[in-house]
Amino acid sequence: MMAPSKTKLDVADVDSRHRLTSAQTTTMMVKMSVVVFAVLLTLACVVLSEATGALRRTRSVTDVSASYSLNVSTCPGYTLSALNESQTGLTAQLKLAGAACDAFGTDIEDLTLQVTYDTNQRLRVNIFDTAKSQFTIPSSIISVPPEPTESFTQTSDLVFNYDSSPFAFWITRRSEPDALPLFDTRLSSLPPTPIPPLNASDSSTALDGFPLVFEDQYLQLTSALPYDANIYGFGEVIASSGFRRDVGVNGSPGTIQTMWARDVADPVDENIYGSHSIYLEHRHNETTQKAQSHGVYHFSAAGSDTLLTTPPSSPVSLVQYRAVGGTLDFYFFSGPKPQDVIEQYGQLIGLPTWQPLFGLGFHLCRWGYTNVSETKEQVTRMREANIPLEVMWNDIDLYHAVRDFTTDPVSFPAEEVQEFIQELAANHQHYIPIVDAAIAKQVNSTDIYDPYTRGVELDVWVKNPDGSEYVGEVWPGYTVFPDWFSDNIEDYWTEALSNWSQGGVEFSGIWLDMNEVSSFCNGSCGTGADLSTPIPVSLPGDPGNLVTDYPEGYNASMWGPSGNITINGTLTYGVNERPSEAAVTKRGVGAGEQSGVNLNFPPYAIHNGFGPLYVHTLDTNATHVGGYVELDVHNMFGLMEEKTTHLAIQKILGIRPFLISRSTFPSSGKWTGHWLGDNYSKWAYMHYNIQGVLQFQLFQIPMVGADTCGFQDNTDEELCNRWMQMSAFMPFYRNHNQLSALPQEPYRWDSVASASRTAISIRYSLLPYWYTLFANASMHGSPVVRALFYEFPDEPELFAVDRQYLVGRDILVTPVLTPNVSTVDGIFPGRGQVIWRDWYTHEIVNATSGGNTTLDAPLGHIPVHIRDGSAILLYAAPAYTIEETRQGPYSLLVSVSPDGTAFGTAYVDDGLSVPPTPNTTLTFVVGNGTLSIESNGDFSVNQTLRDITILGAAQTKPEFVTISGQANATWVYKSDNQELIVSGLDLDLNRDSDNVIAWTL
Repeated sequence: MMAPSKTKLDVADVDSRHRLTSAQTTTMMVKMSVVVFAVLLTLACVVLSEATGALRRTRSVTDVSASYSLNVSTCPGYTLSALNESQTGLTAQLKLAGAACDAFGTDIEDLTLQVTYDTNQRLRVNIFDTAKSQFTIPSSIISVPPEPTESFTQTSDLVFNYDSSPFAFWITRRSEPDALPLFDTRLSSLPPTPIPPLNASDSSTALDGFPLVFEDQYLQLTSALPYDANIYGFGEVIASSGFRRDVGVNGSPGTIQTMWARDVADPVDENIYGSHSIYLEHRHNETTQKAQSHGVYHFSAAGSDTLLTTPPSSPVSLVQYRAVGGTLDFYFFSGPKPQDVIEQYGQLIGLPTWQPLFGLGFHLCRWGYTNVSETKEQVTRMREANIPLEVMWNDIDLYHAVRDFTTDPVSFPAEEVQEFIQELAANHQHYIPIVDAAIAKQVNSTDIYDPYTRGVELDVWVKNPDGSEYVGEVWPGYTVFPDWFSDNIEDYWTEALSNWSQGGVEFSGIWLDMNEVSSFCNGSCGTGADLSTPIPVSLPGDPGNLVTDYPEGYNASMWGPSGNITINGTLTYGVNERPSEAAVTKRGVGAGEQSGVNLNFPPYAIHNGFGPLYVHTLDTNATHVGGYVELDVHNMFGLMEEKTTHLAIQKILGIRPFLISRSTFPSSGKWTGHWLGDNYSKWAYMHYNIQGVLQFQLFQIPMVGADTCGFQDNTDEELCNRWMQMSAFMPFYRNHNQLSALPQEPYRWDSVASASRTAISIRYSLLPYWYTLFANASMHGSPVVRALFYEFPDEPELFAVDRQYLVGRDILVTPVLTPNVSTVDGIFPGRGQVIWRDWYTHEIVNATSGGNTTLDAPLGHIPVHIRDGSAILLYAAPAYTIEETRQGPYSLLVSVSPDGTAFGTAYVDDGLSVPPTPNTTLTFVVGNGTLSIESNGDFSVNQTLRDITILGAAQTKPEFVTISGQANATWVYKSDNQELIVSGLDLDLNRDSDNVIAWTL
């Protein structure tokens, strides 16, 4: 969620999730104003922290300057020795090559190099301190594959090359030994230094030198890239440049991607909720007109900056890693196709969790359903409007005193909540509540809150260095934080969730929020404080904090607060206005050097949007079981909560856990899905929705989506209409908005209701296709949603396209992303060699080869097209819920390619059991005027195949259509689209021999 105020508060700006409702005014004493906190505690937090024994590791700017050079130009690099080759790779020693430079820490003299050819497609280059004193990610958190038992040194397409003095390495392809290296740290491959600051306002963007630097508080490694390289990944971020990252050519600023999880309301070009140091590079050979992809992953949890830049007059671009701890542990993936890279990354860090089928339905939520009756009303009104609703959610309105694992006894009595959830279940619908990461600390001895006292008994709270509880502040007031390293944490978390469910909140899944982790004060501010006197709160909708913003072009002072497209027959959108992405401020990159900002620890100031690393989160010296400090493990808080929650839910419910979480890290996809955070009701954010979903496919978290219609500010009818349709073609589909904003449930406007019904009907008909895509993600790591160039890698005009996308390989979506238009431009991949057919009319698109084609897109219509060569299993009769839909028959849609072939598969199981579970794969093959259906598996497919539509079946009307040789089919042929429709089949999909359909000319 967002902060209760939009006031910008310098380094302690705490844009964050707001919560609470008017029905909970009796609990206002336990609520706090994030805005007031930012002002008061920025000045006081260090003093308070020190006064209570939670001493922060600090060093003044003057002290840092005196201790360290803050310049790497004199760093000597390393020299390689003691090389030892093995069947799986090599090891060697790296020795500091000269006098220590101590640029941002103390140089580590002795390093170890370990190179492992893991597979023919994956190579590991690990540079670590020989003494192993630097933090590395424990295998209990992310378990990477063990060293191989067979040799790939002579067969891998990736080859490790090195120079001994100064040590440098570069990675090449065995298949293209003379091509530009994929990764190259040699000084001779990089531009000469020093290079003045690339941003004049930020001295840290100077490139003083490119030696290998390995210090206790600063690591640096630089690689050359092709000039203006096609780089994708590095996140989480809302990048102003789009899905393709800015590498700093043609006057553009380049990229500084900071890896430090942060609770902030969706800023542009800043670090936000998750940290993923993986990138995919796509290289196009101008001579051969062919392209290949490879991937690079830095396996580290350290706070860091990654720079993508092109120095003036440089013939190459570059990527530079600057980390404040950890090691230089890199994995390289050979591809060569974009999808191969993504799958290879998944094989390393873990494949996505299996999703329950109900998770693919439409979800509804808002912060501001003040009681159980208002929540129930939404379910009723959605059904009255005939807009399918699969899952109902509640935000922290549900809680008593804003405390986890509770229900408010007045507004959400436990017995009424239970009755409501059971009514949902009886109608094949589901319920998901929120869980925030912080747990309220008891106010006094008469305060009864079992989740806190039980945690004390099991000793599961994060500590100060002196062993006392680390006490921050979040929505319920002073709070403690689960220590996911604790031996008892899984038992504690499972017990808390189980008690909640047994007490009436019979959830089907869980929403994990505020897990960056977020704290509204700096330091252990509640240690020794008067816990009964929290600071007052100012929430959205309160006087002085009204939610007044609308999308661009809508003037509420002129047209009123309805958000309607027309009022009294007049368009409300300003005809001469266009939406501007500049409406969302892009920060300067000099936060670390601003006057009064002291990052103190560590000495290198990564470009954290809040400045100091302890702002709005745990202090960097907060201590975890095992002696881990927050500085080293901060980025993994969300991941560890997700894993613990997943295991708990699976134990409690016995089904596939459905989780949606905010903060993520590599391998989070094994446990959870993700929503894109506290976005805005702006047209720009509808566009950002696409790049966010594409990012998380690369990150192996395919169940992802944005808050449809926007979370913050007010939406309007047109934006919500377009967004509800686009999100129907996104993996996670939820409408959610903030307290006091204009209600945006899809039934609120007739046009939005109509558009939603149409889009959800298509989505539900496509559920077998969606489900198969998610099964392939869980089994192979295949991306569910794809950038166009993934499927058409040799077409450079697609490399920067992120206003369109593919669902799987066969469905092309071209959403309208601007207001007040009735057409949209889109490119059709394939350069005229691929036939694209309209989803609605089945007509062939007369597309411009390699360029944009203008499509009709009146309000309520989203252009969707089918790729040739596809065979897509559908539900023939989309119903109100997924369970009702899947009880009906199937249909099959085939789009034949020019050579007369098509192919498709469908994965079928019960949609709920934890794999391994009985399953069946259906395979559809078309060729030579014949469609054959093969069934392979042990799951009984109860529903039959009712009808088949074959597009491009024949240029002339067939004389006969037979089923297993019998001319007993009911069929029609439409010559306009060469469309053959075979109906009334009632085919048993568990049998192969009878399922052959042929048409004879």
